[in-house]
Amino acid sequence: MAAGAALSAKRGERKAGELHSASRSMYDSMSKKELEKMASTPQKGKPAHKSKSAH
Repeated sequence: MAAGAALSAKRGERKAGELHSASRSMYDSMSKKELEKMASTPQKGKPAHKSKSAH
């Protein structure tokens, strides 16, 4: 989802100032082509959040 948000900012569909944390980092460090590839990856079957491990 962060890649999709960063990609929309790269395309000018959203303001870069609206991006937060991971999206902002991706926007700054990745090319439009890299973001397109990452954003096209299906999310189905993947966890929404990283699970916390008990230490």
